[in-house]
Amino acid sequence: MLNQIKDSPKLAQFKARHPNLNALVIVFAIIMLWRGVWGLLDTYLFPGSPIFSYLVGIGLGAVILYLDNFSIDHLKR
Repeated sequence: MLNQIKDSPKLAQFKARHPNLNALVIVFAIIMLWRGVWGLLDTYLFPGSPIFSYLVGIGLGAVILYLDNFSIDHLKR
């Protein structure tokens, strides 16, 4: 079902006609994804110790970026 929506000609027309609105939809989706991840981390990653949880989150994020060579080139179009 999602593939049908993704490959829909109407969606392609919408993206072509309204690139700014499409960008807003993408930004909204990224924010909602981030909000969900943040909520899960608050709930499950050391919930009794928020400072320690934040430090572990920063550390894990830094390690993941280090292992990826701090590369975000694949995000560019």
